Amino acid sequence: LTFLAVFLQFRGEPNPGDLIEISRIGPSHWALYVGDGYVIHLAPPDEFPGAGSSSMSSVLSPRGKVKRELLSDVVGGCSYRINNHLDLEYSPLPVNKIIRSAEEMVGKEMEYGILNRKREHFVNDLRYGKANSRK
Repeated sequence: LTFLAVFLQFRGEPNPGDLIEISRIGPSHWALYVGDGYVIHLAPPDEFPGAGSSSMSSVLSPRGKVKRELLSDVVGGCSYRINNHLDLEYSPLPVNKIIRSAEEMVGKEMEYGILNRKREHFVNDLRYGKANSRK
């Protein structure tokens, strides 16, 4: 992808397989767009829909649960952007594989920690097959 193509991904409507970066106070929250307005993301298990990562449980919870929720509920009143930031470094997996892998993760619990980029690693692993984050 060219720089212009990557820049344009930051605007507009997401496509299935796109990474969504949600701006919050503190570290960004990350989700994977799966289509029809839904995302799959790693969130505290007891968090209610729409709370996003701004809830107190997102700061304190060491474990997270993979959830499928409406993008609008996850974003709440915060801003977001499409951010396939590692496309210049890695080739994304085929979209059907990304979506299938994400759907298979729904309901599973895993390490969450707000400060260790586990949410970003989670979505990067789904899109690229590599659990990396920006340095």
